[in-house]
Amino acid sequence: KKIPQKFIMAEDADMVAARERMIARRFGGKSAATGGKGTVRRKHKAVHKTATSDDKKLGSTLKKLGVTNIPAIEEVNLFTNDSNVIHFQNPKVQASIAANTYVVSGPNETKSLTEMLPGILNQLGPESMDQMKQSFANMGIGGDNNGDDEDDDDDVPDLVENFEEVSKE
Repeated sequence: KKIPQKFIMAEDADMVAARERMIARRFGGKSAATGGKGTVRRKHKAVHKTATSDDKKLGSTLKKLGVTNIPAIEEVNLFTNDSNVIHFQNPKVQASIAANTYVVSGPNETKSLTEMLPGILNQLGPESMDQMKQSFANMGIGGDNNGDDEDDDDDVPDLVENFEEVSKE
């Protein structure tokens, strides 16, 4: 008895699919090989580094430099060239004098110099004061009023209504 041609084609497709499933189950599929024919299969998935491993490396490097903690520092201000201040409140400060290395870590905020101005004047030396005067002159902020204190109340509106009458109603 002869098998019709349409049944032979169906069996071939089923057999090919079954072979692919068997190969995938037995050898881990096609994704295990990294290259072409004859290359070695990959043994394990590459593990990506995490932030904790970076922290450990940084800590070991600092330990090699011989940094020591400096206690009781309430704030640290780092002045940038673009008139900003990086402000650390209660930071962890470590130093290695021999390696000329200082480490300041902790939560920080980047603020403009004008925001920090009244509180940081006592932290500045004479050369820093000169630089600050120059940067204020460049930004157009200056203390040269020339006695023009009459126009200081321009931003306050004039009193238009009688508020006592409005409150009685």
